[in-house]
Amino acid sequence: MAGSGEQLDLSDVVPGIVVDKHSTGGVGDKTTLVVEPIVSACGVPVGKMSGRGLGYSGGTLDKMESFAGYRTQLEIAEFKQQLARIGIVLAGQSAQLAPADGKLYALRDVTGTVPVMPLIASSVMSKKIAAGAQAIVLDVKVGSGAFMSTLEDARNLAQQMVAIGREVGRRTVALLADMNQPLGFAVGNALEAQEAVMTLRGSGPPDFVEHCLTLAAHMLVLAGKVPELAAGRALAEQALRNGSALAKFRELVVAQGGDAAMVDDPARLPQAALVEVVRTPTAGWLARLDARAVGEAAVLLGAGRAKKGDPIDPAVGLVVHCKVGDELAAGSALFTVHASSSASLAAARAHALQGVAVVAGARVAALPLFYGVVE
Repeated sequence: MAGSGEQLDLSDVVPGIVVDKHSTGGVGDKTTLVVEPIVSACGVPVGKMSGRGLGYSGGTLDKMESFAGYRTQLEIAEFKQQLARIGIVLAGQSAQLAPADGKLYALRDVTGTVPVMPLIASSVMSKKIAAGAQAIVLDVKVGSGAFMSTLEDARNLAQQMVAIGREVGRRTVALLADMNQPLGFAVGNALEAQEAVMTLRGSGPPDFVEHCLTLAAHMLVLAGKVPELAAGRALAEQALRNGSALAKFRELVVAQGGDAAMVDDPARLPQAALVEVVRTPTAGWLARLDARAVGEAAVLLGAGRAKKGDPIDPAVGLVVHCKVGDELAAGSALFTVHASSSASLAAARAHALQGVAVVAGARVAALPLFYGVVE
């Protein structure tokens, strides 16, 4: 599959190891927007080709297009030139890479084989191999808002993908990450872009910051920049603290035609016409804030696609205000809905609330961020 089209050789434009990351999708997963500039700011080139959202799982390209003018479609020559010039690229997947994957996916769609594990693994890895990175970190989500709902399935998929990477000589590691609740607070394209910028400024949600620093540390180790994870994390934290990661993100946006003023002032990003805070009527501990229900509510608002090619509204979405395990007083804010119409707001509110459970009298444990590493 990887050999069915063009295969990038990045060694002719960038000395050393180019590292890439891939997430198996999720709700509120804007990690690429933060992790890629962190790693690039640490001196490791990151060349990434990403996709668009489908269903309740958001797409990186859709989030980046919240920045007016941002170009996601680059010719391969442009991709390589930008990587050589500034050490960071975030573009759409080229049709010239692994074209067999597109044909196989069309067959899977009509033969009921989309969830078949070896076909998922080969689909992901064929594109990663063809894209030319010598080191790959896989962010494999597990839970209600993930394609893999059980830890056993997620670990199986991770093991298969890591084995493929190792077999073809790519440094590959997979992290098993929780997706039973949204990652961070924001769900929706411009809302997530704004949260990514705020994270790069040092004020991101704690779970999201921890997730990004962990991924970045693994990427820096795989690239040979640091010998072990503690040093990688320290370097990543420094890039966040000294502003170099934010500067690298701004450089990325400008290089691909985006409006830098939206990075400098995220309030310039698209804004929804209607905003409503949804509160809990009872006190207690938050036992469930189902990622899939929140993601599907975002689709009802227009933040996602029911089928490929559907238009999206970059301004709409939800911002959650709490995490599983939090103690809530009666009237505490659960989430804020950002909508373009009262009808979609009502539908999204009702759908998201189906995934919420608040229990009284019994403390609820927080969810873990990660369930393990597959090497």
